[in-house]
Parts: sequence; structure tokens; C-alpha cells
Amino acid sequence: MFDVLIIGGGVSGVSCALILGSAHKKAFAVDKKIGIITHQKASSLQDAVFHNAYGISNGKLGSEILTESTQHLADAYPHIEQLANEKVISVTGTAGNFTITTNKNTYASKIIVVAIGASNLFAIEGLTQYIEPHKKSIAEKNRIQLKNNDHKVAEGIYVCGTLAGHRSQLSIAAGSGAAVATDILVLWNDGMETHSHDSIRK
Repeated sequence: MFDVLIIGGGVSGVSCALILGSAHKKAFAVDKKIGIITHQKASSLQDAVFHNAYGISNGKLGSEILTESTQHLADAYPHIEQLANEKVISVTGTAGNFTITTNKNTYASKIIVVAIGASNLFAIEGLTQYIEPHKKSIAEKNRIQLKNNDHKVAEGIYVCGTLAGHRSQLSIAAGSGAAVATDILVLWNDGMETHSHDSIRK
């Protein structure tokens, strides 16, 4: 049983995982089991090059970020389980006891975070009832989002990145994933505001 399983290994998903992973020394997070399904074949990063993203070197290729970010996650927070080359087919159950079925395995998780793109090809059974037209994309692109209130779709289900209704910018997607992670940390901390920072002074 995962405490959190993130579906998607792009910008928002890995950003969410990094923040959750960085909190592992906090008493309320020390025993949490976190996983991320890093299926990335349809990521918009595959063809991207970056000149305007904060903290990203000028001319950085999105394909490099995909590889380097999951390696960063593995190096910094090896307690987070990365599930590669699996595609989610369905999600069933309720908060505290979701079943996530992929093309290869079945997993259980208390919370899920959906962090895949906003393509109208979205077809995860059990989540399609939340689909609506993307509110910040032109109609001709046929983009979709999951209905949500500040990233929360339903009890125990969060969405981040473009699928949460954000515009397609790396910095926005990263911030969206981080926002979801801190909301989960607050939940684990019995509703008390918290965050996860590192400092050279510590």
C-alpha cells in the first residue's frame, strides 16, 4: 500500500515527487511510502527546448530533463519507488484504498496524484467522469482537464500540471506539482501548515 502514488513522470509529477521525498526526515512523513509511475512516451518535453525557464540552463532539451529529473529523484530520494514502463489503465476504489491497474501490475494507494498531459486521448478508466474542456487552451487543440478545486479532484485524488487546467509552461507545471505535494504534506501533518526546505545553514 502506497501512501501516495503519482501517475506521470513529467515536470509536474517529478516536481511533486521531489517535494514529497525531501520531507522524509519530518516525523509525519518518515514512514510514508511514495511511488511514481514514470511512463513518459507522450510527454510534451520530448520535443522541447528551453530558453525561458527559471533555473534551467539556456538551450536545455526537454528530452534531457526527462532523463535527468528521474535520475535526480533516484539519487536524492531513493526511498521513492519509481515504476518505469508502465501505463495506467484504470483507477478504482475510494480515498484511503485506491486500486491502480497498469498494463503490467496492480497497486494500492491511499492517495493518487494524476500528472499526465492534457491530451484528449486521456483514457484512465475510473477518472474519465472528471474530464472537461481545458479552460486555458484554444478549442482547436481539443485539450482537456480534470475538474478540480485547487488541484483536488475528489477525496484522495489530486491533479497537477496542464491536466489541472494550467497553461503549458515548464515553470507553471513544476509549481503545480510542488503545490500538490505541499497540500499532501499539510494533510499528513494533521492540517497544520508546513513545507519542505533545505538550507546551507543546516
